[in-house]
Amino acid sequence: MSDTAFAPSAIPQPIPLGQILPWAVFAGLLMLLAIYFVGAEEGAASLLSGSYVHEFVHDARHLLGFPCH
Repeated sequence: MSDTAFAPSAIPQPIPLGQILPWAVFAGLLMLLAIYFVGAEEGAASLLSGSYVHEFVHDARHLLGFPCH
């Protein structure tokens, strides 16, 4: 057996907030867009005509607990 202990040579550096913030804002906007299409894109609040978006996200509505019919 060896008496040497493992000592990592590289210490992780924290990522500056200035580099994380744009990606966090982008991810937040994508999530808001997804919630809109899953939860509100139907009927009178619809931005797109037809029921294509509703049918595309229909199962996600039920999975997330949004009522749709």
